[in-house]
Amino acid sequence: MHILVSNDDGYTALGLEALVASLRGLAEVTVVAPEVNHSGASNSLTLTRPLAVRHAANGFIYVNGTPSDCVHVALTGLLDRRPDLIVSGINNGANMGEDTLYSGTVAAASEGYLFGIPAMAFSLVSRSWSNLDAAVEQAHRLVARQLAQPVQGPTLLNVNCPDLPLAQIKGVCATRLGSRHPSQPVVRSATPYGETVYWIGPSGAANDAGVGTDFDAISKGFVSVTPLRLDLTQYSQLDQMATWLGPVCA
Repeated sequence: MHILVSNDDGYTALGLEALVASLRGLAEVTVVAPEVNHSGASNSLTLTRPLAVRHAANGFIYVNGTPSDCVHVALTGLLDRRPDLIVSGINNGANMGEDTLYSGTVAAASEGYLFGIPAMAFSLVSRSWSNLDAAVEQAHRLVARQLAQPVQGPTLLNVNCPDLPLAQIKGVCATRLGSRHPSQPVVRSATPYGETVYWIGPSGAANDAGVGTDFDAISKGFVSVTPLRLDLTQYSQLDQMATWLGPVCA
């Protein structure tokens, strides 16, 4: 078995190093990760310049591009053979609700999914790495299960691990995405030259954290596993749209 691992925090991130060390006992592992942090890059591809691919001393491959660039380059020209699974993470911070639309961690996994390869994205909801070992153990278990008993059908799983010691994690739950309130306001600042600049504000608080959501599972001490899809079609509006377009299309 062959696993391609990437992330959005960069190839030197603690979460990536710990995850890869854990997965090496399960399969052959190839790492293709961004050179620097690309949190919030979503599914962007770099089309305005060529990409450089370099090899680190620890065997990791890194690319001066986005998480999607890394997986795309790996699958379309870098790897000698197609991986059996794409794994992304472990991210430094949560990817729940609308986070998944912005997340480079989820984007790396979804790039593999677009190529028809099962994919899993892992995130630790804390940014302190205080319980990284527990998140690594949960990731190891879920990847091992996927390799031994693959999910039937297209597979893109978004996994969030609570910031708890392993002994305090209550289990693993299948969840749906919750939602957040709008993000907090931008933070205005100034450069040393007097130019006004803006920092994107923090994510909003949970808006929909009802039973069955990823937010709910995490709050109760469970690992959240959300199956995702990339079809953005609003099917409930198709008939309405056909009627609305009727005079135009006649």
